[in-house]
Amino acid sequence: MKRSHTPKVVCFGEILWDVLPDVRNPGGAPMNVAYHLNKLGIAVDLLSSVGYDQAGDDLIAFLQSGGISSTLVQRSSVYATSEVLARISENHEVTYDIVKPVAWDQINYTVEMGKAVAQADAIVFGSLSAREQVTRKTLYSLIESARYRVFDVNLRAPHYSDEIIIDLLKKADMVKLNLSELLLIVRWLSTVQITDEVQAVELLFSRFEIQEVLITKGGKGATYYSRQIRYDYPTYAIEVADTIGSGDAFLAAFLAMKLAGEPLEVILDYAVAMGAFITSQSGACPNYSKFDLERFIWKKKYMDFASAS
Repeated sequence: MKRSHTPKVVCFGEILWDVLPDVRNPGGAPMNVAYHLNKLGIAVDLLSSVGYDQAGDDLIAFLQSGGISSTLVQRSSVYATSEVLARISENHEVTYDIVKPVAWDQINYTVEMGKAVAQADAIVFGSLSAREQVTRKTLYSLIESARYRVFDVNLRAPHYSDEIIIDLLKKADMVKLNLSELLLIVRWLSTVQITDEVQAVELLFSRFEIQEVLITKGGKGATYYSRQIRYDYPTYAIEVADTIGSGDAFLAAFLAMKLAGEPLEVILDYAVAMGAFITSQSGACPNYSKFDLERFIWKKKYMDFASAS
């Protein structure tokens, strides 16, 4: 059944600048998800922190220019705004040099944050923001009042531990991750080596109260698991610009369609299309409209139909 009210999502964690050799782009998985949810018409609260510096001013200005509220983005007079050195290899793989501590390592709990989470349809959080105690404690407090908890894994060595990841899995309703992250996590959970995807997901379901698992597979699309079904969905063929933020865009589109009450096939089609659409452009948060995305989907479907004919 489709919802009659306007859905709202809280995105918690890091916001930063992705610094590439020739450009600096706004980024951070929670901010990327918030950006795309907002583009798709979902109300968003972004919970994070930036410094009292030019980089922080620029991020706040970026949010406001896109119509994303910065009310719950804190400002730190002690820690700087996060800037991450991103490197893109010839095969489009991205590596990150993530320094600490930075402002989003020190997100302090407020009553306003608690109210925002309690009133939202879902909270999206990742593992990176749990690396330091202050922000982790705030996240744990907020999760307690959340209606639906989405754990976007995003493992970035050395900024995680198996203990914290397992803690977060215990608190999640849905988990989104890639295949290598899945196999690494089940290595922590089992004395028997598991290399099969289905067995790995079954282990997650048996050990935690997770209801849904989303596995992103790059050019191979994505796979959705619930406790009852598995659904594999292919991606769209595109010319890759870079892969920064493509998984975040995928998650945003999945949530937008899920909260709109769409059937699973529509949800996954929209999600993989969004991931491909962002991969075909530079940066995690390019300027686009929902119409641009839907025109991209229509063109791809028309081209596939024409070539099949």
